[in-house]
Amino acid sequence: MLRKNCIWLLFEELKEANKRLNKLEDLFTSQWGRLVESLVEGALVPLFQEYGIPIQRTARRVEGSYQDQNYEFDILIINGEELVIVEVKTTLRPADVKNFLEKLDKCKVWMSEYATKTIYGGVAFIQANTAADQMATKRGLFVIRATGNSASIVNQADFHPRAW
Repeated sequence: MLRKNCIWLLFEELKEANKRLNKLEDLFTSQWGRLVESLVEGALVPLFQEYGIPIQRTARRVEGSYQDQNYEFDILIINGEELVIVEVKTTLRPADVKNFLEKLDKCKVWMSEYATKTIYGGVAFIQANTAADQMATKRGLFVIRATGNSASIVNQADFHPRAW
């Protein structure tokens, strides 16, 4: 009986330790994500102005809810007629591109204040797995690589972004 109690106590302690580790991982991941967003956001205004999209302002972590669907966009680049929505990832994966495209398909419904604007999408990242950057280009997204203390659009010169 004593052995069962010891095993049960050990099991409970392991469950509690696992919960604490998960909280620490979530904290690290969210702080790291914010750092990458800050790095990228600072470079976006000159990048898109060079690309011919004048910028009035940027907004980070735009969140909302529409008909019980919660959404969040990492960075919005806003001017009078156009909006670029940027998804920021430390490591970009094909599933991230797919999920982001699904969000872009709903963005004019979720954020009706932009329904009459031309909306472009972009993915920003430090590294890409499994040719996710190429997938993003093929789907008409701006591809933005974070480099050092800056970022650069790495699409080919003849790239034409998809408009939503």
